[in-house]
Amino acid sequence: QVQLVESGGGSVQAGGSLRLSCVASGDTHNTNCMAWFRQAPGKEREGVAAIFTGGGSWYYSDSVDGRFTISHDMKTNTLYLQMNNLKPEDTGMYYCAADPLFLGSPVRVKPLEGSGYKYWGQGTQVTVSS
Repeated sequence: QVQLVESGGGSVQAGGSLRLSCVASGDTHNTNCMAWFRQAPGKEREGVAAIFTGGGSWYYSDSVDGRFTISHDMKTNTLYLQMNNLKPEDTGMYYCAADPLFLGSPVRVKPLEGSGYKYWGQGTQVTVSS
């Protein structure tokens, strides 16, 4: 099992920045792909960014590309999301997810789709005001 704990959310004005963190514990060798998802009230969950922690490949949704940066610290098993130039539409609950990438895992080909991820955190709220 893998436990994921997010932190770093808060309230910020448009144009501001926040840095989210997600600490993984337990069977951390099963976090070969980690990602950030978000969900706004009344909207579907959206994949924001993902990273293959072994190879370093990363993926971004079009809505955040160029503003958000995902990174991973293998020594501390911590996933980060640096969010710059925040917009009101970035408001939502942000979730950290991880997957071991077992053979046949859909995350291998669609890392921004949440249905394939095995482990999830409880989320941290981000609110951006105009």
